[in-house]
Order: sequence, then C-alpha cells, then structure tokens
Amino acid sequence: MKISAQEFEHIAVLTLSGEFTADDTDAFQRSTDERLRAGARHIVLDCQHLEFVDSKGLEAWINLQESLGDQGGQLRLISPDETVSTILKLTRLDLALESHESLERAVRSLR
Repeated sequence: MKISAQEFEHIAVLTLSGEFTADDTDAFQRSTDERLRAGARHIVLDCQHLEFVDSKGLEAWINLQESLGDQGGQLRLISPDETVSTILKLTRLDLALESHESLERAVRSLR
C-alpha cells in the first residue's frame, strides 16, 4: 500500500492506494501517529484508489477511530471503491465508519 499525506489546519488527509493488508498496518500506524503528533485532530482517509482492505487493515481503522475519539477527534473515509464498500458492508463497519463522496463533504462533516 502507498500512503501520501496532506494537512489542512487540524485535519490530516491520508491517501491510500493499492491493498491495505496486515503487512501495511505498522506503516499506517506510524503515519497516523506522526500526523497526530504534528497537531492533527481529525483524519480523513481517501480510499478512492484503495483496491482492498483485509481484517487487520479494518482493525487499524477501528483502532484509529477509537484513538481519535479519545482525543475529541473523528475519522472519515472518502470514496471507498466498490470492493472496499462491499467489505465494509459485509463486516457491518459501514455503520461505524462514516464515508463521504468528496473531501469537501468529509471536511464539512468535521466542523
């Protein structure tokens, strides 16, 4: 998986591409921790180019959401593709992880 980041005030946007598997969870954790230490309160995950996420990747998202919640922050997803959307629905995580169609809508939901 490839991760790139942008920061907008107190919101960090991480763009994920490829496949998010157990092998990627440490790098994902380091990246999110780095953003939080830099002052981000909320994290938006752009999933438009993410092709797959396994159970460990989903667990990392849930752990991040809980960690952000403990600090008064929130997690949002942007544009999960059909495969990732199906995985979220099958695991019922579509009810726990809020998704938006665009960065603009995700950011608006955080204000």
